Amino acid sequence: MDFTQLYEEIARADIITLYRHMRPDCDALGSQFGLKNWIRDNFPQKKVYALGIETSDQGEFPESDTATDEEVRNSPAIVLDTATKERADDQRFLTARQIIRIDHHPLMQEFGDLLFINDKAAATCEILADFFRSCGSIVSLQTAEYLYMGLLTDTMSFSTSNTTADTLKAAAYLAGFSIDIPVINHILFDRDRRDFEFEGFLHEHAVIEDRMAYAIITKEDQERWQMANGDVRNYVDVFSQVKDFEVWAIFNEKETEEGRLYDGSLRSRRVVINEIARMFNGGGHKNASGVKNMTLDEVYDLIARLKKAIRKSLG
Repeated sequence: MDFTQLYEEIARADIITLYRHMRPDCDALGSQFGLKNWIRDNFPQKKVYALGIETSDQGEFPESDTATDEEVRNSPAIVLDTATKERADDQRFLTARQIIRIDHHPLMQEFGDLLFINDKAAATCEILADFFRSCGSIVSLQTAEYLYMGLLTDTMSFSTSNTTADTLKAAAYLAGFSIDIPVINHILFDRDRRDFEFEGFLHEHAVIEDRMAYAIITKEDQERWQMANGDVRNYVDVFSQVKDFEVWAIFNEKETEEGRLYDGSLRSRRVVINEIARMFNGGGHKNASGVKNMTLDEVYDLIARLKKAIRKSLG
């Protein structure tokens, strides 16, 4: 990918605003704060803001910045790891003088003035690693750590089918900045006692059918375990180590103006699931997707479609 124009636009701007998707994961946050650090290290005179409201308890990232409406209007908006404009966690990016997209999701929606999209990349952080390497620029230890966290989590520790030779080259490039790989693994994957006990709860309440495992967590369950809405989905990979499961999922109930609805996280070993997720207010990667705002009937409809996809995949 030719990053010349991306570098030129960053070099030209006085103010730059950076955006991530709602319910951010480590790839969204790692790419956003990694790019922010890189810009500040290489262009210290520029104002750069990492914007967004929602956060994640995965990884250790700074708090979001604040920017005025005028600063947004006068900036190029760089939207990271976000497949559709509705998913951006600060819609003011639409008022920016220019919109630049950097993403690894399959192209679902045409928006943006400049697109740097590679759906063969395992993570947006992989694309940024390639960008930084192509520039021959300053890359700080903190920047490398942010990108490595996004790369590691979006590949489930380099275990998913989207892990390629290019992914490992990006990881090796980032490791070359003396990042502490064991410490990063501890930050991302160590569990406390509540995590351990909740994982046991999931094992007891999981439904296992037709090479699929799933759990539906009610609002009352979340209150019992003192979890904020959405935290449950971080546990979806509890099922990933069972080789008999081709697809696994977690759904969490939430209270809305329309009544109780469900969001969910879907994962698969080989089955393509993002096309099914798009039918249910969602999307994502072929082996890792999310869905949202579904009725319980729609949850069971989705589960039935996933089972059908498993049968088709296995022949």
